Amino acid sequence: MLEACDAATVAAAARLDLPLPYDVVVLGDGRPRTKPCALNAALETARGALVVVFDAEDRPDPGQLRAAAARFAAAGDDLACLQARLTIDHADDAWITRMFALDYAALFHCVKPGLSALGLPVPLGGTSNHFRAAALRHVGLWDAWNVTEDIDLGYRLARFGFRLGSLDSDTFEEAPLTVARWMPQRARWLKGWMVTLIVHGRHPVRLFRDLGCRGGLSVAVSLCGTVLSCLLGAPLLALAAAEAWWGLAFRPETAAWWFFVAASAALLAGGVLAALWPGVAGARRMGRPDLVPWLATLPLYLLLVSAAAWRALFELLRDPQGWNKTEHGLALRRDPGRTVPATVRNQGRPAR
Repeated sequence: MLEACDAATVAAAARLDLPLPYDVVVLGDGRPRTKPCALNAALETARGALVVVFDAEDRPDPGQLRAAAARFAAAGDDLACLQARLTIDHADDAWITRMFALDYAALFHCVKPGLSALGLPVPLGGTSNHFRAAALRHVGLWDAWNVTEDIDLGYRLARFGFRLGSLDSDTFEEAPLTVARWMPQRARWLKGWMVTLIVHGRHPVRLFRDLGCRGGLSVAVSLCGTVLSCLLGAPLLALAAAEAWWGLAFRPETAAWWFFVAASAALLAGGVLAALWPGVAGARRMGRPDLVPWLATLPLYLLLVSAAAWRALFELLRDPQGWNKTEHGLALRRDPGRTVPATVRNQGRPAR
């Protein structure tokens, strides 16, 4: 799926002699220019009963398609989607790639499989989603106006009564190598979380009616918790630091005040533990316990996430459908069929 305005890519594709079953479709020059808009157009030409989304830089396990097909064949029609694990295969390139890898380890080795095992709605990842095409069409395909269409679609499938499962298979992904490249990507993701919160939070009663008490509460906590914690992380940390530095010295030492201090400290400790534990467990499950010490720098990473959230809020007001593309092909990647890092640098640089 190519956009008519991307003349260079259209020309490059025209020079290729792609064999069947590949088709090159050039989309009209319209709005919105988003990934879900292209996916909706692509599904119109899809002929199979199963559909999978891979990004250009993805390196899925060789047996992933067969594994997904086997799971679908053995399950009922209510299983609409299988989410494979996304793994960063060049974590040691830089500090930001290590933190990104820990982020993904927590999400795809702990949080998402845990939600699936509990029968709760799962916010999908943006790639390695295996779908029943009929289920996609039943719920109205992807939201072309949401820049994190995966999160919205996961919740929408659940609201229509479909199940989402985890696939025991890895897809190797490429993380941004610098904070400068990481920031716009994370801002787009958080902008999409905000849009999804607005969409699914418009009618709270209907949300809980569709999902039940457990499911509705899970979605509400996930959406509100993600958006608010990212936006308020840096300001609250600054207030806590100011209070620790000045507050105890100048406030009266009353019993009520010390109770407030103790409760705040317990809440802060619980929040830190909740952020650290999935990272520790995820790193161990993906076979990279050596990354665990880097969690000591998590506060700095969370400050960057908070900065990205405020940028996302500004972009939501200014350009809600703007898609911050990420340059890829810059890292030394690992061949999913090997056990050691590949030594050849990628030449292509797709942006998504």
